[in-house]
Amino acid sequence: MQLWVFGYGSLMWRPGFSFTEKRVATVHGYHRALCVYSHVHRGTPDKPGLVLGLDLGGSCKGIAFKVPREAAAATVAYLRGREQVTLVYRELYLRARLEDGRDITALTYAVDRAHGQYAGRLQRQELERLVLQGNGVSGGNPDYVRNTQAHLAALGIYDATLEWLAARL
Repeated sequence: MQLWVFGYGSLMWRPGFSFTEKRVATVHGYHRALCVYSHVHRGTPDKPGLVLGLDLGGSCKGIAFKVPREAAAATVAYLRGREQVTLVYRELYLRARLEDGRDITALTYAVDRAHGQYAGRLQRQELERLVLQGNGVSGGNPDYVRNTQAHLAALGIYDATLEWLAARL
């Protein structure tokens, strides 16, 4: 089976694995949201930041990466190490539609709403407070938000919350 990976946050601009094709793609049934308290990559348990998760409902445009067959197992292992540090995400294979009309099945990570790091829907001022305080092993939380928003904008993808937040940081 051909491995595709769907990225909707930092994977879009820092995948960390080799790929042979990269396409804008859309998944349905989930939307991008700053809904995960970050205790490792962009915050700590004492001063959590916020990172994106795929949360239930709506749709999400992101990037689908086609992984070379010989790199599939190593890519999955890499992603599990990166995305499953605290097990806040569920590993899923979702149907995605590429910008050229092809339908694929892609590996992605959706937030586990039962996990203690699930933040749910927060007010904008709380988003801002958490992002401003967040700093973890992958760097500052404001950098994560600005990079994600800039990459979305370059792809013509508008996210009102990230636009608002990036403008305030």
